[in-house]
Amino acid sequence: MSQERAGVRRGRGRRPAAEVRASVLAATGRLLLEEGLPAITFDRVAREAGSSKVTLYKWWPSPGALAAEAYFAQSAPVLAFPDTGDVEADLVTQLTAFVRWLTRDAAAEPVAALIGAAQTDPEVARAWAEQYARPRRELARERLRVAQEQGELRPDADLDVIVDQLWGACYHRLLVLRVPFDESLVPRLVDQALHGAAAR
Repeated sequence: MSQERAGVRRGRGRRPAAEVRASVLAATGRLLLEEGLPAITFDRVAREAGSSKVTLYKWWPSPGALAAEAYFAQSAPVLAFPDTGDVEADLVTQLTAFVRWLTRDAAAEPVAALIGAAQTDPEVARAWAEQYARPRRELARERLRVAQEQGELRPDADLDVIVDQLWGACYHRLLVLRVPFDESLVPRLVDQALHGAAAR
């Protein structure tokens, strides 16, 4: 028996489930960003995380579903939503972090691959929606709700449409138009979403 497998076996059953899960998600997130979605197999992740394939099959229905959850765990610290009391500044800060995450931190290709896989794999689609897209959307809506309650936004402002305008524009450029973009786009997006195109 190899030293690596012996080490894995000795540790099995002694680590708390939460610790094992965290190590699996960390290993998966690292592989996803460094090598892309094809690198995410239960064999490879089990090896990298010092876990067992049985554990992975028990917790995730497919490698794609695991990759989607790992992407959320990996991106969450980067994409934290600030609340400084100035919604326009906070939107610029968060969207700038998001665009940098895509364009500088090598997340664009894994994101495109995951969204592509979600079109044909129901498990990936469910994981992407439940573990990433809806939670991220709700964080944005919550920040906008606070701004609305504080009088920074009109009482009748459609928060869902604002979210679509801001983050949807980034996904549109990334996935549909496939054109380069960077954080210089962000202030213009935020200005347009909050102030509109009508003459002032």
